[in-house]
Amino acid sequence: MTTPAVHPTRSGPVTRKDVARYAGVSTAVVSYVVNGGPKKVAPATEAKVQDAIRILGYRPNAAARALKLGSSETLGLVVPDISNPFFALFSHAVEDAAAALGYALVLGNSDGNLAKERRNIRNLAARQVDGVLLASVLFEPDLEVLETAEIPSVLLNQEQDAPGFNSIGVDLAAGARIAVEHLIGHGHTNIGLAMGTNVSGATDGREVGWREALQEAGLPEGPIVYSAFTRPGGYTAGQRLLASVNRPTAIFATSDMQAIGLLRAVHEAGLSVPGQMAVASFDGSAESEYSWPPLTTVEQPVAAMAEAAVAALVGASRGEKPRHRIFPTTLHIRQSCGCP
Repeated sequence: MTTPAVHPTRSGPVTRKDVARYAGVSTAVVSYVVNGGPKKVAPATEAKVQDAIRILGYRPNAAARALKLGSSETLGLVVPDISNPFFALFSHAVEDAAAALGYALVLGNSDGNLAKERRNIRNLAARQVDGVLLASVLFEPDLEVLETAEIPSVLLNQEQDAPGFNSIGVDLAAGARIAVEHLIGHGHTNIGLAMGTNVSGATDGREVGWREALQEAGLPEGPIVYSAFTRPGGYTAGQRLLASVNRPTAIFATSDMQAIGLLRAVHEAGLSVPGQMAVASFDGSAESEYSWPPLTTVEQPVAAMAEAAVAALVGASRGEKPRHRIFPTTLHIRQSCGCP
C-alpha cells in the first residue's frame, strides 16, 4: 500500500520546486507543462504535474515570468464603447486571436473621450504590455508614450493609411455605397442619413459613400442628421428626420445601434418598416439580426480584422514595417429594406 504524498510544510507561496518534488519530476518538466512546451511531456507525467499544481494550489508568478522572458505576454486594447455590440464582438475576436498566439488581453474603454483614451494608453504603457491595439477617437492619435516605451501599436477602424502606423479598417465609403444603392434599387429617391459623430471632425467615409451613391444615380441628397453612434443617438436622429420638411422614404444609419434607436422613433410615429420607411445600416452586429424587422446591414469582417490586427502587432515587435490593411464589407439583406 502506497503512502499518499503530503502537502509541503514550508511557509510562503508554493514554488515550482514544490510542485516538482510533489510530482516526482524535475522543475524543467513542471516548466514544460505550465508553459505548454517547448518540449513535449508524456501524458501520464503531465497528469501528475497537473494534479500536483491543483492539490498544492500553485500559481505561476507572472511578474517573474515576464522578467525572465522579457515579455509580459499581454496585449492592450482600447475601444470607444465596449457596450456597443460591434466593439464587444470585436474585443472578443481580438481576445481569441491574442490567446491563439499565447497572449492575454487587457481591455480599456475610452467612452469616446480623448482624455480617457490617453489615460488608458498611459496605464497600458505602465503595465509594460507587449503591444496596444487602439480604436482611437482621432485619425492620428498621439502615441508618444508608447513610442518612448518601445511598445508597438496598431490603429483600428482606420479607413485611410496613417503614415508610420500599422492600421486596420474597412472601406467605409464602398460599404455605404452598396447599402444606399440597394435602397435606390427599391425605388427610393429621397434617402436620408443618420450620421454618427466623431471627435476628429473629419468627414466619415460612410457619409462620402452615401453622397456618391446618390450622385451616381442622379438623385438629390436627402436630409442628414448628425448624432452619436448609439441607440439614443439613432432615436434622436430618427425623430428629427421624420420631422423634417423633406421627410425621406428611406434612411441609411451609419451603425446598427443608431438603426435600432431609429426603428423605435419610426414605430412611435406610427409608420411601418419597410412599408412606409425603409432602413439600412452599417456594422453587421448580432443585434441587427434580432431587431424588428431584422436590419439589412453592411457587415464588417470582425474575425479576420482581429486576427490581422494581432498579427500586425506581433510582427511590429519583430521589426516588420508598418502597413495599412483594408478589408471588404458584405451587405446582409434582411427585411428592413423591403426585401422579403
